[in-house]
Amino acid sequence: MIYKFKSKAAGDLIMMGPSGDQVLRIIGKEPATQGIIEPAAMPAAMAAIERAVADEEAARARAEREAEAEGRTLPPREGVSLRQRAWPMIEMMKRAHTAGKDIVWGV
Repeated sequence: MIYKFKSKAAGDLIMMGPSGDQVLRIIGKEPATQGIIEPAAMPAAMAAIERAVADEEAARARAEREAEAEGRTLPPREGVSLRQRAWPMIEMMKRAHTAGKDIVWGV
């Protein structure tokens, strides 16, 4: 599935299914073909995404320290990090929240 997030306060944001599912779960929503994020929920959603990004980065740093202590190196990260995938959604939420507009998908 492909998510197309829309808001009257920002341009459309397209995410592939697994990335969209992950972001929705982080903000406390079950992945669905249609949905809405209301402005009142956006500050908590942005904070949840930022916590998840920090957790992912901390886990990577911990793994790198452990590998270094064992005398080995971790392979480079594969793919796109959560920070990179979630940044456009956070920016969309900031704009939508400021303008008092919903973010919707599947409609």
